[in-house]
Amino acid sequence: MTSHFFLLSEPLNQERLTWIEETLKFFFVKMKPENLLQHGRAPEEIFTFLISGDALYSLQDPETLAIWEIILSLPSIRIICDRQELDLRGISVERLKMKSPDQVLDHNSLSINGQTSFWKDVAKIGRQHEQPVPSTIGYLQLHSPYMHRSSLYALRCLNAAMEVQASVELYTYLDGVHLGHLGQNPSEFENIGKGLEELNERCTKRGLSCQMLACGRCAAARGYSTWDDGQGVVISTCTIKPFRIRNLNEIIDRFERNHIILGENVASVQFRKETQAGSFSIQEKGKAPPVTILITGFPYGTETAFGALSFAVACAYQGILTRVVFIEDGVYALTGAHRLDQETQFFNLQEVIDAVAGSASLQFYAFQPSLHRRGIMKNRKMTAVLDIGVPELGRILFSPPAGVQAGHQRIIFF
Repeated sequence: MTSHFFLLSEPLNQERLTWIEETLKFFFVKMKPENLLQHGRAPEEIFTFLISGDALYSLQDPETLAIWEIILSLPSIRIICDRQELDLRGISVERLKMKSPDQVLDHNSLSINGQTSFWKDVAKIGRQHEQPVPSTIGYLQLHSPYMHRSSLYALRCLNAAMEVQASVELYTYLDGVHLGHLGQNPSEFENIGKGLEELNERCTKRGLSCQMLACGRCAAARGYSTWDDGQGVVISTCTIKPFRIRNLNEIIDRFERNHIILGENVASVQFRKETQAGSFSIQEKGKAPPVTILITGFPYGTETAFGALSFAVACAYQGILTRVVFIEDGVYALTGAHRLDQETQFFNLQEVIDAVAGSASLQFYAFQPSLHRRGIMKNRKMTAVLDIGVPELGRILFSPPAGVQAGHQRIIFF
């Protein structure tokens, strides 16, 4: 049995659920039609949706609920809900449970403190994927604490990983670097900095490894003071002790390994060893899990789109097959001709794409349904970005690329 999962915590709108539904249909109808003919036998492929945070509202909203019902009508689909977050929001999933009682789960495993824990379920599923032993579970955090509840999810997830005897690694990028700031003292929120220090101590007592890495560029931009201690080690004067500010390449080093990496909005697709390679290929062979980055937001309102591109370039530079898909509002990065004054230090995303295109390890795609939905067209000069539809996106997400020997693919939503 091959298991895949989506871990989603940000709001799920109709557009995102629609393309997820359409690619799943393509997978089952065109790529794995045998799954439609199981007739009571154990399924060969299982998709698990792990839903927490504001993504839970999609299970109640009429527009998205209808799409979930279609998704659940496909074979081998299940949803695991975060019970604590459901209760916090007053959300009921009874309608879905009545129609699909065996597929919608809203009661979670027990943690060592005797309370139910959605993140314990997440950690268990993460451990099911093929990886080295002893196992490691990583977590990529993009948002700052307190303004974003996702920082609490990161802390809960890593503690749950420790409970299932996995070593833990935290990678902070963009505003996620603020998780390690020294002297956090919230009055109405769980102290994330203190929680990470306690996590590090518990891992040490259990004989488990614990690493917490922050991107040096992102940290420097946000005013974190560093110096060189003479041994090539960068030390910050304003972070908790377990935190280490490092060049982004050191974080990407961890992505070259085969362990599961979770995050605020990610997916993991396992590759069956006997499956033939897909149509999207690279020349170089490697064992690092390929990375597909979905750029879903506007290009200039935040640092997110530029950060996603920088992350993709860093992955590709180290030989990791990296596909970047501009989808949803991310397609605005490709429309029109972007211009800047010559003296500005700001970035032109189209120029960045043109500058880094051409690498066999880095491929760019524009999801045409997102362009059509907005009534816009891709800039014709953006020839490095290939047009794709649902079938091509389905193959990118679910088909093992030629030349890659990894057991799974990482999908990251930016």
